Amino acid sequence: MKKNNTLTIKLDHGAGGSASWELLKEIRKILNFKGKWQNCEDDAAVFNLGKEKLVFTTDAFIVDPIFFPGGDIGKIAISGTINDLAVMGAKPLGISLSMVIEEGFSQIDLMKIIKSIDQVSREAGVPVATGDTKVMEKGKIDKIEITTAGIGITRKIIKNNNTQLGDFIITSGDLGEHSIALLSKRFNYQTKIKSDTQPLNKILKKVGPYLNACKDPTRGGLAANIVEIANKSKIKIILDEKILPYKKETIALTELLGIDIFSLASEGRFIASVSPKNINKVLKILKRFNPEAKIIGEVKNGKGVFLKTNLGSLRPIEMPKGKLIPRIC
Repeated sequence: MKKNNTLTIKLDHGAGGSASWELLKEIRKILNFKGKWQNCEDDAAVFNLGKEKLVFTTDAFIVDPIFFPGGDIGKIAISGTINDLAVMGAKPLGISLSMVIEEGFSQIDLMKIIKSIDQVSREAGVPVATGDTKVMEKGKIDKIEITTAGIGITRKIIKNNNTQLGDFIITSGDLGEHSIALLSKRFNYQTKIKSDTQPLNKILKKVGPYLNACKDPTRGGLAANIVEIANKSKIKIILDEKILPYKKETIALTELLGIDIFSLASEGRFIASVSPKNINKVLKILKRFNPEAKIIGEVKNGKGVFLKTNLGSLRPIEMPKGKLIPRIC
């Protein structure tokens, strides 16, 4: 049999949609030794330490452009790692910071990025505890790549497979504004929208105990993450088109560029499922941080994710496919 040498990695494989999941399946077939680590397919892995649980996550960032309305690659790197711990119910304890920098990169720009990291670190109360720096020859890397890892601790994990029948689906604010901020910069499009990038640990410390499941909708946007929650929990989620969490300007730009609004990334928002008995309490707390927080759907019997349109029909929402927006995080 002839060996197939035509398989190559494409941008789709890093965009958070169905191609990303297929690639991860192949990787996990080889890297299948987990030892005593659990929850290895969630936003962070978990290690039991008696009554406490150690939570560990890592991520790489190759943002284009590296400076955008509302932030830069440094702000998104530390916020993203803090958030991956926080949506699991963990208190972040420390971050590692690794940077690969292109020869000739501006030291002034590098210090701007470092200052952004320091500001988020101090505001979130999560120190950068260790790190590493490498420099690549000019042309071997595009400006700068940042990899962060983080550890946290908790007594109770928020699991993605714990959405219950009758739960409400909520968002902590309007979605997709990180993608819109980057796209407006790339295409020189005038907009008032800024990236939603921010750490979520202080918000989730308040509401985390009342959530059944939680995700930050980064790569793949609302679609990829709500489908993941539905599939893992083996339930049916119905979103309501009348109360979708997107600003008019966000909707207008996606229509102009022909982009699926449900695949837009956020870097400072979360979606969650909440039981009826806790929904009012959670919304009251969230609205102190962001008045845009709201219910966007409900959990029903069945499987899959559907959008109830303004005409009353149900349209399936699937894991994003094809070319999504590259290099947004």
